[in-house]
Amino acid sequence: MRRATRWDRVRYWFDRTMSKGTPALIGWLGLASAGLVLVVATAAVVIAPRDSADNGAWPGLVWRSLLRTLDPGTMGDDTGTGPFLALMLIATIGGIFIVSSLIGVITTGLEGKIAELRKGRSRIVEHGHTVLLGWSEQVFTVVAELVEANQSKRRSCVAILANRDKVEMEDAIRDRVGDLGRTRIVCRTGDPLKVADVELVSPGSARSILIVTPETADADTRVIKVLLSLGSRAWGRHRPHVVAAVHDSANLPAARLAGGESAHVIDADDMAIRLIVQSHRQSGLSQVCTDLLDFAGHEFYMRREPALDGVTFGDALAAYELGIPSGLRRADGTVLLNPPMDTVIRGDDEVIVLAEDDLMIKLASASAPAPPVRESVITTAVPRPPVPERTLLLGWNHRAPRIIELLDGFLAPGSALTVAAPREDPTALLRPRENLAVDFVRAEPTERPSLESLDIGSYQHIVVLSEEGVEHEHADARTLVTLLHLRDMEDALGDPFSIVSEINDDANREIAQVTKADDFVVSEKLISLMLTQLSENRYLYDVFVDLLDPAGSEIYLKPACDYLAPGEEADFATLIESARRRGEVALGYRRTELFHEPPGYGVVLNPDRRAPLTLAADDRVIVLAED
Repeated sequence: MRRATRWDRVRYWFDRTMSKGTPALIGWLGLASAGLVLVVATAAVVIAPRDSADNGAWPGLVWRSLLRTLDPGTMGDDTGTGPFLALMLIATIGGIFIVSSLIGVITTGLEGKIAELRKGRSRIVEHGHTVLLGWSEQVFTVVAELVEANQSKRRSCVAILANRDKVEMEDAIRDRVGDLGRTRIVCRTGDPLKVADVELVSPGSARSILIVTPETADADTRVIKVLLSLGSRAWGRHRPHVVAAVHDSANLPAARLAGGESAHVIDADDMAIRLIVQSHRQSGLSQVCTDLLDFAGHEFYMRREPALDGVTFGDALAAYELGIPSGLRRADGTVLLNPPMDTVIRGDDEVIVLAEDDLMIKLASASAPAPPVRESVITTAVPRPPVPERTLLLGWNHRAPRIIELLDGFLAPGSALTVAAPREDPTALLRPRENLAVDFVRAEPTERPSLESLDIGSYQHIVVLSEEGVEHEHADARTLVTLLHLRDMEDALGDPFSIVSEINDDANREIAQVTKADDFVVSEKLISLMLTQLSENRYLYDVFVDLLDPAGSEIYLKPACDYLAPGEEADFATLIESARRRGEVALGYRRTELFHEPPGYGVVLNPDRRAPLTLAADDRVIVLAED
């Protein structure tokens, strides 16, 4: 092998410097320019001393040569001997090549830098921002809610890291979300499973980190891997709280173990099942939950009220002019939703208040006292002993066994459930129920003859489950066909049953309103809303857990006639007092005549306490209660 010569080493050194990119190229062109100027000026002094003296000697020639190098037009006024003009021409021609090369290098460098920025691989420098790791349809709901939540802030930032093109992500958000208000959306391309890529969105200085559930078969596995990746990171003094959701209840323990104490992991499957079952018992619950979780409506806020120190919770219900106290958060972190009315509020307690905004919470004052209670319109609830009910479950998916299990706990003894699905009997593997007799009929829910053979009119409740194993759009399309058949049959029978349906895509809910089903459970949207709420206030996690736990206080929609005399004029302050006497917190009401009218579907939360209010017997009062 030939030994490397000095020339080889020089060339190797030159190649290494050139490979460093645009800065190295600019440096070499600068050296070439300086060399050309100095050589021409020196040669002019030696070859044409008289012309050099007339042009300021060597310093003047250096300046003139530099001008000719940068601007070829400068040589138009040159005078002197032939050698002198020839040297000036050499400087001009050399300058043309050097400057044109410099322009090309700078243009190429700028194009490369722009292309690099478009790849989204540069690290952001933000503080107090929200980080989204991953990409799915969930992103659009979360971003829209964060934009709404940040309307009152001067500046806010949402950073998104996903394995997608940066420009495509930004364009998709602009198209789907629209006006971003004061919120800046920063997208970066990278793998949330790689610690180095996660550093691109500065997680150490973030306020919260939200793990987006991917639209893949192994979604829970990827969520757990991201939680492990965040757990292995060396956090500094500040550690943001992490929120995520898993869709298989069996994966919940592993996810919570991977996330650690700073992570809040939601069981999306369990939440959807509970909403379906609860909505089966009281239609409209899904819409109430949506309003409570949606930043465009009313939300729960936590704030200390020193003026209420020593006041009982029951008395505090009438102490607010704006907002409805719904519970307490003790200094040790314990959350009490709808506590006993004689619970004394401590000075270090935080009152959980339902309000339109944290700026819209206000205690009553001496100048604006609470409105008087209208005793004459307060009624006493009529006891309603539980009676057996018949329920029809159309369709089957992985949530069905758990739904049947919960229904068995809620329904009265002697109740019956019929499962109708286009498959072999899946109920044979279920264990016997205490209160519920389960039967199976093979039927196709999208076919009218199959539905007519089920004796639809004999059921009080119908639950339509989304088909599993197909695309969401196709599953929702089949659900819509089933609902249309049911609505037509119900109209012919005289409205004998309630219909609760499971919808995958919230965009299809508006389309589904033509079917006039009593309630729609859009679990994916509700999960997205809850994750967004937790990313803004981590302490709301205990509030939502309590709301969904059947052992604590839950949201109920109860007959208005149990609280106020039907058709009699009252106000919301009187409704709050009527609920207080029953150990409940009134959050609002739902008008039956507006059940099918978007966007509120008859739900009114936290209305004006003083405004006149007249409820019909079949309207519903939304309360926090233990049963």
